[in-house]
Amino acid sequence: MKKIIMTGGGTAGHVTPNIALFPALKEAGYEITYIGSYNGIEKDLIEAEGIKYFGINSGKFRRYFSWKNFTDPFRVLQGYFQARKIIRKEKPDIVFSKGGFVSVPVILAAKHKKVPSIIHESDLTPGLANKLAIPSASKVCCNFPETLKHLPEDKAVLTGSPIRQELLHGDKKAAYEFCGFKKDLPVLMVMGGSIGSVYINNAIRECIDSLLEKYQIIHLCGKNNLDESLNNKEGYAQYEYISENLTDLFAAADIVVARAGANSICELLALHKPNVLIPLSKNASRGDQILNANSFEKQGFSVVLQEEDVTSESLQKTIDEVYANRDTYISAMKNSGQMDAIGTILALINDLTK
Repeated sequence: MKKIIMTGGGTAGHVTPNIALFPALKEAGYEITYIGSYNGIEKDLIEAEGIKYFGINSGKFRRYFSWKNFTDPFRVLQGYFQARKIIRKEKPDIVFSKGGFVSVPVILAAKHKKVPSIIHESDLTPGLANKLAIPSASKVCCNFPETLKHLPEDKAVLTGSPIRQELLHGDKKAAYEFCGFKKDLPVLMVMGGSIGSVYINNAIRECIDSLLEKYQIIHLCGKNNLDESLNNKEGYAQYEYISENLTDLFAAADIVVARAGANSICELLALHKPNVLIPLSKNASRGDQILNANSFEKQGFSVVLQEEDVTSESLQKTIDEVYANRDTYISAMKNSGQMDAIGTILALINDLTK
């Protein structure tokens, strides 16, 4: 049996593509071990899959001033030596990284131990963590054709994003029962990413009553972002985070409002869900979500609203327009020529472990 160490964390977007690879890897005969942070979101997600998990120290490479910028490099160095120890013990044939700052010491340790590694970059341009790790990697996978020009030519492979296959087999009826929906109205699903978006939450709640006249709403708010005053509104179901029932909720959704994290929008593409994307502004990020969203809009999959342009009126108008023209967006997504990301990545892993 071959061994693979997988890594990635910080947000669910750095974990769920790894989880999507688990069934294919197991079927191909790989024993899977995971390295993440001690208390990050990845720990609970991976342990729920029954995968052996190791926690290491990790720092964060901030683009703004913080006193932690002076201490976190030592945490990264400590994480590097911890990762080396784990790799020496587990003796993997290959390492696969989905990114996030916890992955950097793992990829560096893999190179030191002469273990081949593959990085998957979800966004249109590489993030800082992956930029630091790419020189030590054997191959770099990506989602967007535009990303290839930002990667070393001899390492770059266009694969698309691994999508959990169970997402394609949700039960709409089960979602209606779970949410307590009764009306024969279309379902609007609102997602702010694994940690939620206060900005999107507030924008939706400002026009909640008028939206509920036309839609039933599934609102994934993020941790500690529930509004208890809305608990008894008919046709409105709010949750901090959903894992087990997410496939059913996707099946019920007729239109989605979401951030533009690469993995989330790739799931929307695979599920052919008409969507309105509100990317994180450059004030709160490096602008990767704006690039992701613009790429999807250009391909006819999405409509983009920039944060500074969002009002209760503009948001509801855009939702209504996308829903009215939903068949156009569904057709564009169905004809997009989506790649077999899982098969392509598995072939890369097999090639590097021969």
